[in-house]
Amino acid sequence: MSARILVVDDEPQIRRVMRATLTARGYTVSDARSGEEALEKLGQSPQDLVLLDVNMPGMGGLAACRAIRAGFDVGIIMLTVRSAEKDKVEALDAGADDYVTKPFGTPELLARIRAALRRSASIAPAGAQPMIIGEVTIDFQGRQVVIGERHTRLTPKEFDLLWHLVTHANRTITHRDLLHAVWGLEYGGEVEYLRVFVNQLRKKIEPDPANPKYLLTEPWVGYRFQLRGQR
Repeated sequence: MSARILVVDDEPQIRRVMRATLTARGYTVSDARSGEEALEKLGQSPQDLVLLDVNMPGMGGLAACRAIRAGFDVGIIMLTVRSAEKDKVEALDAGADDYVTKPFGTPELLARIRAALRRSASIAPAGAQPMIIGEVTIDFQGRQVVIGERHTRLTPKEFDLLWHLVTHANRTITHRDLLHAVWGLEYGGEVEYLRVFVNQLRKKIEPDPANPKYLLTEPWVGYRFQLRGQR
């Protein structure tokens, strides 16, 4: 079964070109003219990936991204003409898994799509047991975190990142190795991706995100998942 991709852009010409390009590569493609239409279509038919333009009238791309992330378990790649790091961080904070700057070549876009689809089916190995650390329970099978009465679901990318860190607990993993493991071998310098996703995970698993006990930063090197009582 081919991967299902929803292209969201208010420009008809861009939607036509993207549909033709992706269909020729074997993907099943649908499109939407706005964030509102994208949400409606996602409610009607599950998708594996959304290619979402940032600059759209009505519900903008960032607002649409937040709404999609809140309601649907799907990969999201943002497409935008803005290339500043703060714009990338803003898109990732909104819930995007990746970020592609216009104009982009077809090979670059296809590589990003392949990387996103490789990581979109985030499933813990059969028999993976919940991890209990203090008041925090990480349910890998259910892909959620429980602290007291609060249940928080992990996005696919958050799960991939946390799973890799937990399965290498008490070891510092470099930025490059984490990017390779979670996003793919095409990545290596996108340190801002890690900064955003680690911050998101800290909000979900740390009792005090501003003073993390488990997801620790090794300045200029990488990150470490620290199990209590071990150094």
